[in-house]
Amino acid sequence: MTDNAAKDLPLWRSMLYVPATSEKFVEKAHERGADAIKIDLEDAVAPAEKPRARTLVRDVAKRVARNGADVLVRINRPASMAVKDIEASVWPEVGGLVLPKVDAAEHVEFLCEMIDELEAERGMTVGQTRLMILIETPRGYANARAIAHSTPRLAAICLGQEDFSAEMGMVEPDGMALLSYYQGVQVAAREAGVMPIGYPGSIAEFTDLDLFRSNVEQARRLGFDGGACIHPRQVAILNEAFTPSEAEITRAEGMVAAYDAAMAAGDGAVAFEGKMIDVPVVARAERILAIRDKIAAKQGG
Repeated sequence: MTDNAAKDLPLWRSMLYVPATSEKFVEKAHERGADAIKIDLEDAVAPAEKPRARTLVRDVAKRVARNGADVLVRINRPASMAVKDIEASVWPEVGGLVLPKVDAAEHVEFLCEMIDELEAERGMTVGQTRLMILIETPRGYANARAIAHSTPRLAAICLGQEDFSAEMGMVEPDGMALLSYYQGVQVAAREAGVMPIGYPGSIAEFTDLDLFRSNVEQARRLGFDGGACIHPRQVAILNEAFTPSEAEITRAEGMVAAYDAAMAAGDGAVAFEGKMIDVPVVARAERILAIRDKIAAKQGG
């Protein structure tokens, strides 16, 4: 099976950003159906409000998790702010941190030392706080492979399209213009056995939902595992796009069964639906079934 299965990675088809200071959004977040809620201490929180936002994290984490969503906190950079954010966010109620503007593996390693210490001090299992990394600068992109291998805590890596396109001098984060960069980050993620998260186009696109759906479906075809969003209307689209269809599941079940039966019988060649199948083809089918199982577990079924 895949590295992802071996690492027991989470199900993050949809990851909804919720500003820590917005009571309106916090109160409704658990009703939105997102696999993960990302409590935002960064862009969605005004500089003057950041100290207050840190005091809210633990309570907000409990509230947004009421329907079983994973909870992450997006922290700030520079390091002076990141340290304060991490101190406010490493608690049993928080499943992970989102690290923005990561430029190098050394940056991740430095922050992980602090996370280790806080987990130990607070009676948590050292290593339980997972990480999602945002690649948002040319330097970060150049170091994506090393970053993806920087820590066992890492669960996902994503190209931050808005910041990255601005750093590259692009007029806007056009999906096709960024496609090669998305796939570069995807290769780094897959090699390291972590999830590639993201889709072509802008995360801010919540008015033209047909365009958003097209971007997300393209990401699924390319092999991404999920995406982030800023509006509740985007959640259902992400969940649907990154959920295998019934036809895909039925075909995957049949393929795996045929392959297993042939291996048990000692056959060297395996035929399914009039075609020969081999290990990579079966691995794709197994991945579909693994996603099915994760969704069922998430839904309590």
